[in-house]
Amino acid sequence: MVGLCVALVWGSGVVFAKAAIAEFPPILLMAFRFMVTALALVWFVRPPLGQMSRLFWVAMIASAIQYSLTFTGLKFVDVTVAALVVQLEVPFLVLLGAIMLNERPGVRKWIGIFMAFLGVGLIVGEPKLGSAWFALALVVGGAFSWAVGQVMVRRLKSIDGLTVTAWVAVFATPQLFVMSLLFETGQWQAIQDADWVVWSAVVYMGLIMTALGYGLWYSLVRKHPVSLVAPFLLMLPVFSVLGGMIFLGESMTPQIAVGGLVVIAGVAFILLERGPTLAADAPDD
Repeated sequence: MVGLCVALVWGSGVVFAKAAIAEFPPILLMAFRFMVTALALVWFVRPPLGQMSRLFWVAMIASAIQYSLTFTGLKFVDVTVAALVVQLEVPFLVLLGAIMLNERPGVRKWIGIFMAFLGVGLIVGEPKLGSAWFALALVVGGAFSWAVGQVMVRRLKSIDGLTVTAWVAVFATPQLFVMSLLFETGQWQAIQDADWVVWSAVVYMGLIMTALGYGLWYSLVRKHPVSLVAPFLLMLPVFSVLGGMIFLGESMTPQIAVGGLVVIAGVAFILLERGPTLAADAPDD
């Protein structure tokens, strides 16, 4: 039940974000999100002395760059599309683990990687998305950036997940504000005009999606074998897609639906194989 709650919390966050960025700069929204997370968590963890420089770069790659790419892309495509394409985070992580950490993916994982990329290919090939190729490329780039960041997190020693979450938020907040200044315009006017939808999304993503969501996730992986909790991650895109269709009025063409099923099946091939190295890393939505 807790696993389903985590998937619901994370999956719904994308829907909240999509509703907010219709009227608000997406990178600026992420900056406020991480500011809320940092203010909520930093008081409860000790400063990880000796790890600060590494956490700075983890925040830059896995949060500032990743969220800038993913949510800027989300502004121009439906949640039903972005939530499926971003699942490339998992096969990217396996590939980078093989290249950078000398991990050896089994045949099952290679099949899953092939299926995931095939599914995304089907989605991208949908004719109605022909003009959205750049937005889709941003989402794919965000998935790759997340995977690079997870490899960096794996190299952190003697630091718990809550501390990583808190201090990544501390560093990511100013990084995202700077990136918003560099790549977006009209920030002050957007803040003045922001309605309850925007600020509700900030609070939800900062407190519920990030602080609570990761707290629940880390409690699961500490108490149960990852082979039992990993399948719940497969529900994340399902909740996002359903939320987009129910609350935002989005729809799916048959080609996107088939591509999405292939993507989820490929990710399932990867996640459901026994072994703790991959499944213990939560997707950073």
